[in-house]
Amino acid sequence: MKPTVLVLGSGPIRIGQGIEFDYSCVHCVWSLREMGYRAIIVNNNPETVSTDFDTGDGLYFEPVTLEDVLDIVAHEDPMGVVCQFGGQTAINLAEGLDEAGLQVLGTSPKAIAQAEDREQFDALLEKLGIPRPKGKAVRSFEEAKRVAQEVGYPVLVRPSFVLGGRAMEIVFSENQLEGFYREAEDANPGQPVLVDKYLLGKEAEVDVISDGEDTLVPGIMEHIERAGVHSGDSMAVYPPVSLSSDVQAQMVTSACKIARALGVKGLMNIQFVIAPGPSDAEGVPGPLSAYVLEVNPRASRTVPYLSKVTGVPMVDLATRCMMGKMLKDMGYTSGLWTLKYGPAKSASSPCGLDEVAGEFGLGDPSRPNATIIPEQEFLSGSPTLPEPILYAIKAPVFSFQKLGRVEPSLGPEMKSTGEILGIDRSFEGALYKAMVASGINFKGTGSVLLTVRDEDKEEALGIARGLHESGRSIAATPGTARVLEEAGIPCETVAKIQSGSPNILDLIMDGRVSLMINTPGLNETSESEAARIRRACIETGVPCVTSIDTAAALIRALDVFADPEAALCLRLEEYFAPA
Repeated sequence: MKPTVLVLGSGPIRIGQGIEFDYSCVHCVWSLREMGYRAIIVNNNPETVSTDFDTGDGLYFEPVTLEDVLDIVAHEDPMGVVCQFGGQTAINLAEGLDEAGLQVLGTSPKAIAQAEDREQFDALLEKLGIPRPKGKAVRSFEEAKRVAQEVGYPVLVRPSFVLGGRAMEIVFSENQLEGFYREAEDANPGQPVLVDKYLLGKEAEVDVISDGEDTLVPGIMEHIERAGVHSGDSMAVYPPVSLSSDVQAQMVTSACKIARALGVKGLMNIQFVIAPGPSDAEGVPGPLSAYVLEVNPRASRTVPYLSKVTGVPMVDLATRCMMGKMLKDMGYTSGLWTLKYGPAKSASSPCGLDEVAGEFGLGDPSRPNATIIPEQEFLSGSPTLPEPILYAIKAPVFSFQKLGRVEPSLGPEMKSTGEILGIDRSFEGALYKAMVASGINFKGTGSVLLTVRDEDKEEALGIARGLHESGRSIAATPGTARVLEEAGIPCETVAKIQSGSPNILDLIMDGRVSLMINTPGLNETSESEAARIRRACIETGVPCVTSIDTAAALIRALDVFADPEAALCLRLEEYFAPA
């Protein structure tokens, strides 16, 4: 009889954990069956492929809890359990399953705990010489105050071991800290609260595949929104458009070091923030550094997206690594996978190692031509990276029209309920596709309405100038309008709600606004008014952009908005071939 492997799903779909994890679970099951194992699934969501009757060799439609899984184990007696493809729900069971005497396949429960326990992980990064924002795990408000004073405000306050950044907040003062600390503490009772220095910079992330020795980085994703917006709510572009080769080298070498130190077998996700290094004695900031924000020793929600646009069968490779195969025996090595123009590799040669790739069924004539820049080249300097052959942008999709009381502004707590993918040979074309597909489009020919907080007014000038030069009319609230007019940008001044009619709300409700750009403020009164404006946009179907970075990206795509035929319409494999 075939040996049995139990694969844990992610349970019900909710914000922070969606269909992306089901993709990983299903592909894991398919790989296990291909390798000759009997693969059975535990999941309780009828809206997924994993709960189709014929996906695996067996299906248990049960809650993904320790008690229920142990009951199934007692009946099935599997050789091991796979936890790393079912999101945080599944990975949280690893320790309990290990204590019950079960083999957790892939990354060990000890390594998982080391990655998720703050003190252990800080000690690991210190040992490896990898930078991270200063901070600590605390268990009392007094401790939180002391850490915040040590690292300096603003700080990021978040509970540990939760989904989707729940109860995570950026805190600017001690007065705010107490309320947000209590929320974080209540979100996961008994677990520590994390208090970290908030670094304002560019966020980026990598998903990696490791066999415990070699680590393959299929690609680097750069977030369009700066740090402070949850990664699930950020737009992300592959390959990076503004990260230097030096910063990318830091990310690749850090990922390889961490995977090797933890003994990762399978998938791992690392979130980085790119910010200036420590200042020198004269107060001059150091060069840009890739600070590690967090490591998730499991599949992430970007795995399906990255697998599709790189041609790397990420879950298949990760599953084989979990079951004892080595990357070098499958035709891969440590380093960064990069796409290049040229005819697709033959079916037996996904990355140039003909003698081994065919054995594992990894060849596919439609896969792109690619090369792996070895880890050693990144360690010895900043290698020359090839020109991108395509751009792929993941954009979040929100359900604010259905979720009537949810505030639509973006922040550290995840709010999106889905995501889409825009691909083109140009960054602007991919941006256009991603934005239109996610609902960011000009509604008619009305004005673009700008009302931004003081900190964003300087950046708003460039956005307004781009809108004006493209022929769009602009309306703005008094503070924003004054800044625009002083810069010579014509706009219509619109009164705030508190000033009486006609005001900004009337303009929206009368259908005279095609797009709204509004960034949340820190003032309670102004933010209360802004929340009413954003809700009016949702109710009238006016696209509302609440991040200045998203708005700046939109400006780059204005030419394609004006001429949509400038964006290409090709099959995925056609992007891999020369134009």
